Amino acid sequence: MQEANGQAHIVQINISKGGVPKTPVGSARVTLLGLDGDQHNFEDHGGPERAVCLYALERIQSLQAEGHPITPGAVGENLTVAGLDWNKVEPGTHIHIGPQLILEVTRFTVPCNTIQDAFLNHDYGRISQTQHPGWSRVYARVIQEGVVNSGDSVWLE
Repeated sequence: MQEANGQAHIVQINISKGGVPKTPVGSARVTLLGLDGDQHNFEDHGGPERAVCLYALERIQSLQAEGHPITPGAVGENLTVAGLDWNKVEPGTHIHIGPQLILEVTRFTVPCNTIQDAFLNHDYGRISQTQHPGWSRVYARVIQEGVVNSGDSVWLE
């Protein structure tokens, strides 16, 4: 699913009216509190420090190769990205998306049982940063608001 020029890019934008899986949309406005149209329990998710959740397509594909039924959006990520060195995506990293959007990674996510159906034997701990470093999704705050479109370029600062 890489673009011909090999540039990192947005593969899928995901929102939901609450819960998982999140479903794809072609574009979304991203504000300080997250993607327009995306709803979730603000006690456990969201807010300025957890406005956007990101995950790597390559990690999803590797998990599928292990037999997990995971798909983009199944673990609640808002943005599925391809082509980034996911090992460099850690707290403090700035991520530029398209012409406007700038995010700053704030933390690794802590998986919960709501995503268990995306995993063989319901092993949602498979994407826990403490159990499997480098396999976690990440939360980010919005540094600069903007619109994100499928196919937008992505790069690390």
